[in-house]
Amino acid sequence: MTTHDGWQGRFFEDFVPGDVYRHPLGRTITTTDNVWFTLLTQNTAPLHFDHEYAKRTEFGKPLVNSTLTLALVAGQSVTDVSQNVFANLGWTDITLPAPVFEGDTIRSSSTVVEVRESRSRPTLGVVTVRTTGTKQTGETVIEYSRTLLVYKRGHGPRAEDVT
Repeated sequence: MTTHDGWQGRFFEDFVPGDVYRHPLGRTITTTDNVWFTLLTQNTAPLHFDHEYAKRTEFGKPLVNSTLTLALVAGQSVTDVSQNVFANLGWTDITLPAPVFEGDTIRSSSTVVEVRESRSRPTLGVVTVRTTGTKQTGETVIEYSRTLLVYKRGHGPRAEDVT
């Protein structure tokens, strides 16, 4: 029998400006997802959890909490972008060009924008990506830039496991 290691994620050396990663997992957002996330984060806007209230809005139905959309798309990117992250340095230019509703399926991709050595940490590098989330109609529902510190190969908590 042969043993195969699972995907270990990208290390700093693997990022090339212009590369695009189509993240493998999509996710259909349910009513429960939207209500629980909204209440968990203490968001009191009834547009996200009160169906009767939402019927009287321009949307006619609950709008998915935008921070749930951000969290979902960021999570989808982990396997390709931040599996070997030391720290997030910032999120910028977040836009939400189209609404997300319960029942929408979200998929995402990230484009590598910039890669550079860390000036203060020799075992890390700085990577900036631009991530886009789309729903099943093809409409873009979120875009943002994210900058993070990524371990170089052979460094970090799992260095002994990675060859």
